[in-house]
Amino acid sequence: MSGVCGKKPDVAAMQDLLVYVTKGISAITTALRQEGKQVSAKINHLITLNLFTTITNANFDKESIESRIRATLTEKEVLLKQVTNLTVLPEAAKWNGSENWEEKARTVGVLSTENEDIRSLRELITYGLKGLSAYSKHANVLLKDNDEVDTFLQKALAATLNDNLSVEDLIALTMETGKYGVSGMAMLDKANTDSYGNPEITKVNIGVRKNPGILVSGHDLRDLEMLLEQTQGTGVDVYTHSEMLPAHYYPAFKKYPNFVGNYGNAWWKQKEEFETFNGPIVFTTNCIVPPKKGASYEGKVFTTNAAGFPDWKKIPVREDGTKDFSEVIEMAKTCQAPKEIEHGEIIGGFAHNQVFALADKVVEAVKSGAIKKFVVMGGCDGRHKERDYYGDFAQALPKDTVILTAGCAKYRYNKLSLGDINGIPRVLDAGQCNDSYSLAVIALKLKEIFGLDDVNKLPIVYNIAWYEQKAVIVLLALLALGVKNIHLGPTLPAFLSPNVKNVLIDQFGIGGISSVDEDIMKFLS
Repeated sequence: MSGVCGKKPDVAAMQDLLVYVTKGISAITTALRQEGKQVSAKINHLITLNLFTTITNANFDKESIESRIRATLTEKEVLLKQVTNLTVLPEAAKWNGSENWEEKARTVGVLSTENEDIRSLRELITYGLKGLSAYSKHANVLLKDNDEVDTFLQKALAATLNDNLSVEDLIALTMETGKYGVSGMAMLDKANTDSYGNPEITKVNIGVRKNPGILVSGHDLRDLEMLLEQTQGTGVDVYTHSEMLPAHYYPAFKKYPNFVGNYGNAWWKQKEEFETFNGPIVFTTNCIVPPKKGASYEGKVFTTNAAGFPDWKKIPVREDGTKDFSEVIEMAKTCQAPKEIEHGEIIGGFAHNQVFALADKVVEAVKSGAIKKFVVMGGCDGRHKERDYYGDFAQALPKDTVILTAGCAKYRYNKLSLGDINGIPRVLDAGQCNDSYSLAVIALKLKEIFGLDDVNKLPIVYNIAWYEQKAVIVLLALLALGVKNIHLGPTLPAFLSPNVKNVLIDQFGIGGISSVDEDIMKFLS
């Protein structure tokens, strides 16, 4: 009846078909590598962008998705001629797009895999790879590539078409996906810090100024950089929204006088907050919420990269990788200044390099008993009432606990007055969802400092909110690093079959959540 995040059935069908042809071209690139032939960066980038386009609430534009399918089919036909042994290829690699696309999509969607355990693992792997593709794409635009990550991503995509793989084979591949998730996040971390410096402790304004503004949402720091460069001297201010908040923590962005603060909260409140912002909005990636009919901001939204929505203007990429934001800037000049919806500051910038700088202070606080526990509460936020749990949980934590966070889940508690411990804020925000890598690096560093042989012996518990597919690669990456007893909420993912769920519970201690009081007692005992 309806696809993920309100996608119409025909759009959801084209998304399924794009995943299918992307798996097909990945089977071809995998075969070519096995024959000792090269695969170009152009093809690697096409595959990562395809997957990113299909990630949760990134692209609702059927025409845009169909154009990705056409481009993939064209490239696939060229590559197909280079494969010596065609017998190793699955049907998806050979499909040329001549059939009715919507009919084809109905036969290749998720439910085309009948065995529920195989289906569950294939989806778990595919969702993890979608998250990995997002991180790779962000790194690619900053001129960082990792051929090993691309090779694995394509090999694993192709493997989800292989009916000869057993449940055990797919469980092993799932764990390998987590391993490469760590590599992908490390690549992006290096790309960001090489380009913009290491995040540092920063107070971010959440009020407004009197100038007209542009609101930037999503995750792509390169887009933000280009927009800031092009708005200098125009009288237009630039604000971040949702997952773009951590851009304020990077030293390179602090030189722009018109980069003035963060507006609003997590992605799901955008329908209300975009109305009061007044100026244009730029989506560099997900998360898009379809607007109400007649919304005042509908003609003011621009998308770029993997993001898309019917009738919203798309900002293209030039041959040299740059973009022209002049239309956005000119529109902003005609708009009123944003309406203030809150005021004050929030503090962040606690990525691994900054926390390492505070290591002596942190270790002393742990040894003295001032800090009893670290609670990792990264992940995604969402609109449903049960997610109030995370704000309530943060407030109920004892004052000798410190929250480590990344991702938009932090909006449930990053504006609460939770205080500090010996000058260390009780909420340490590492950044975007991809910066969950920092949380893992911090844990491994603490393990080293305290001379422990197992990361699970640290005074750290994991209470993670999940929603979209980038959260899946974060989970798999943590499992690959040996982290156990992670709690996921508000519910465990519905795409996990009972048997696959039991594997995660038995081997890794994955659990759900209950009430705040019960979980406080359970986690902190």
